[in-house]
Amino acid sequence: MQNKEIHSFLDSARFPIVIILIMWVVHFVKIATDTDITHWGIFPRTLSGAKGILFSPFIHGDFSHLISNTIPMFVLGLIVFLFYRKVAVVSFILIYLLTGFSVWFLSSSMAFHIGASGVVYGLLSFVFWSGIFRRNMKAIVLALVVLVLYSGYFFGVLPDQEGVSWESHLFGAIVGIIISFVFKSAVEEDELEQESPFAHEALEAKEYFFPRDIFEKTRAQRLEEQRLAEEEKRRLDQGDFFQY
Repeated sequence: MQNKEIHSFLDSARFPIVIILIMWVVHFVKIATDTDITHWGIFPRTLSGAKGILFSPFIHGDFSHLISNTIPMFVLGLIVFLFYRKVAVVSFILIYLLTGFSVWFLSSSMAFHIGASGVVYGLLSFVFWSGIFRRNMKAIVLALVVLVLYSGYFFGVLPDQEGVSWESHLFGAIVGIIISFVFKSAVEEDELEQESPFAHEALEAKEYFFPRDIFEKTRAQRLEEQRLAEEEKRRLDQGDFFQY
């Protein structure tokens, strides 16, 4: 891997790593201080519960819950920031905020919703549906990759899962579809047609053994041109011209 590719990888990984670090720091502080911070989650349609739109993705019930969100957050975040650079930041922010707002405004489960799974589902949906909407080779391959890796996640949007905020999953997935559609026309640098290194040669003058239009002329035209050329040559040989 070349230095440029390594730098690009590390630069793309920075944002999801920061999010994950905050998730883990919050969880360790929670355990170290033996503090219940569940009330910082989203509680539907209450003013106090609205703060969870910002804070709930950093709050997890236990290590199992935290780890289950950590790995896909890194993988999907890396994919978005590595391959969709132009829209990565704004897409992540919109998925983050709109998923939380949707849960707060529309959820029928009157309980605290915590965890980053809604954002994870939004990123997963964004990558998958970008392949559907953009229809270029890169986007389609990435869509197939996440389909293979996280196909089981599609069952997470089904209702009546005890102890699971399936509505966060569902709203996150819907938001991801919307965001991928909104940015479907955003063309990344690696999606632009690369100019052929030989393209400039087409603009240069070229010498050909035969004139380029030789096959477009009739035999009579070619004979007439030959006669005129011979006549011109004869006049020149006889000195039939004026010198200025």
